[in-house]
Amino acid sequence: MASRLTALWLLALSALALSAAGQESERTEIRYRQKIYPLYPAMLERLPEVPSPLTAEDGTELVLATTRDGQSTLIPVTVENGAEYVYARSGKGRQLDVDGTDFPTLERTGLHSAVELAQVKTITGRSVAEITEIGRPGNSSGAGFMSVDEDIVSVVRGDNRLVKALGLTHPQMARPLFHIWNSILEQLHAIRHHGRSWGEIVAIRYHGRKVSPEWQVTRGWQESIFNDEIYGGCHIHISREPEKAERAFLEKAYPQLSPTDMAQLLDRLSRIRIGEMGPYYVMRYGFYEGHTEYRADPLAIAFIFGLRPIEEIERAFPGELLATLTNHFTREKRSAAAGESK
Repeated sequence: MASRLTALWLLALSALALSAAGQESERTEIRYRQKIYPLYPAMLERLPEVPSPLTAEDGTELVLATTRDGQSTLIPVTVENGAEYVYARSGKGRQLDVDGTDFPTLERTGLHSAVELAQVKTITGRSVAEITEIGRPGNSSGAGFMSVDEDIVSVVRGDNRLVKALGLTHPQMARPLFHIWNSILEQLHAIRHHGRSWGEIVAIRYHGRKVSPEWQVTRGWQESIFNDEIYGGCHIHISREPEKAERAFLEKAYPQLSPTDMAQLLDRLSRIRIGEMGPYYVMRYGFYEGHTEYRADPLAIAFIFGLRPIEEIERAFPGELLATLTNHFTREKRSAAAGESK
């Protein structure tokens, strides 16, 4: 399995632990609907009747999480522009930033303009040709940021269509990914300062779904393909077991699929693997990576986090879910779509 490794394990481990130091919430409790709740790493005496995610009265965003021993806790995961994001001394960084210089419509509406994408020559001052070359498998990364038959514009264009068809925006897609990453920062911080154990959080409740995040520190870091401060030093696996009713719906909607193809459809919908670069890329550029092992597919994000029920996802792509999840955004398709309306 291809990996993104450039330095030593101990350097990465100490760097990420140090980076989490700036993420510790000074607050130990939160008020919500006239009740006071302790915050992670404190545990709750009983499971509260609160939504997850939720926004407290002071604007703090939280998720309800479960530990491996069955305890519950509320983790602050506010998406915000925080301390500087630099390797070995990073904070949350600029989580709310959108690249309005290159994509003003994205900054204004949360979706790309087809006209702007057709005209873009550089992103963050780096040519699209250079970004594509850097992002190919075997260059800056073994796995790559896009497949060999894709380029940066074809990928951004393709995913913009998917997100628009779902009736969502790129910031809405980025938020749950940031919630997972910010919960990891809180865990790293609790490990360093409170003696909590690695991998303590095994599930997060999200719009009534049980989402399972797993993460591991890499032996080094991955530099961004854009001319920005974003880097990667952590592998994150996010999954959700499809419910019985969801499986039944898909089996009824796709009776022609073989058991192998149905298993692939369910797997593609219910699992993603990203680095912490993922949410920043989605928020800032509407970039979910191409069809590589690190892709954060918009359909999977919508399914896993309950942004859209499976019936609505199917209605957006009737009879085409498996193809939509697997077909590459090739340069030929990009050329064919060059004349699409704004």
